[in-house]
Amino acid sequence: MDAALSLPFAPQAKRLNVFERYLSLWVLLCMLAGVLLGLAWPAAVGFLREIEFGAGSHINLPIAVLIWIMIIPMMMRVDVSSLRKVGQRPRGLLVTLFVNWVVKPFSMAFFAWVFFQHVFSIWLSPVEAEQYIAGCIILAAAPCTAMVFVWSYLTDGDPAYTLVQVTVNDLLMLVLFAPIIGLLVTGTSSLLVPYAVLWYSVLAFIVIPLFLGMALRMWLVQRYGTTWFEQTCLPRFASVTITALLLTLVLIFAFQAENIVSKPWHVALIAIPILLQVYFNASLAYWLMHRVRVPHAVAAPGALIGASNFFELAVATAIALFGAESGAALATVVGVLVEVPVMLSICTVCNRTRDWFETDPTFRPSVS
Repeated sequence: MDAALSLPFAPQAKRLNVFERYLSLWVLLCMLAGVLLGLAWPAAVGFLREIEFGAGSHINLPIAVLIWIMIIPMMMRVDVSSLRKVGQRPRGLLVTLFVNWVVKPFSMAFFAWVFFQHVFSIWLSPVEAEQYIAGCIILAAAPCTAMVFVWSYLTDGDPAYTLVQVTVNDLLMLVLFAPIIGLLVTGTSSLLVPYAVLWYSVLAFIVIPLFLGMALRMWLVQRYGTTWFEQTCLPRFASVTITALLLTLVLIFAFQAENIVSKPWHVALIAIPILLQVYFNASLAYWLMHRVRVPHAVAAPGALIGASNFFELAVATAIALFGAESGAALATVVGVLVEVPVMLSICTVCNRTRDWFETDPTFRPSVS
């Protein structure tokens, strides 16, 4: 981080790399490429769709490999030693955990149920409505990890505190992700959640990547030092992670080509409840941070964590539970589509309301 971080109105576009800055554009292009691929070569796409780890596992092998390439570098950011700092300023962390695990999944389930079962019911079949509800719930049950460091950076967030928030959320996902999905999906629809597949997804896409990422982090830090790891190693993975994400989207939209061509407006319908719950949770978290009098360097990242999602995990779980061609998978992908422009708008609001918060005398942006 450099001295420009102390300027609340510094141009945001200069702070993002080309992948991050235009992620929504890349997602749109991947949607188009995937649909064209699915229509042009349906036999080849069908073959890829059928490749699984084992009969009945519901884990698509090509997508699973790409998901691992995405998730493991993200988990390398998890620093368990940062948990020693939890007790230093607990109020911001408590607000983050409350919004992420008590409010966010349930508010998303409510918004999705209202819109898909009632407001949009004349345009959706009951099966489509239930699939979209399930996808939105899965999306909301996965708190943001890697991308939140970008959002924290854009708002001059305290990087050490952001790391604590992300680490605690990642560890809580080990035990809360599956029960919340099972409870809310079965409670808002007639869909049956295959719990064996759900727990297998947690093992495959949270437990194993988390421990591999933490092990790689420890080994690389011990061998090359923290400075090299954070300033040289992690940035090298950024383009690899985003590339794997985009290739995953190409496959997903290739698998969904027929559905999308026949119902293109469904993407817009899905985006509406997702947008509402994102702004609702960001506003709630930011207001609560203000009420408990935490500094802006903690409040802004906390609000952004409460708004954004670990969409890579959500996509993988939706595919494992309901299939790559399902409406649930499509709903999680729409979350990717709206993520960047929405989060940038929240960053702008946080930067413009910096004077609402007290100055934290213990926080000093580092100067290169």
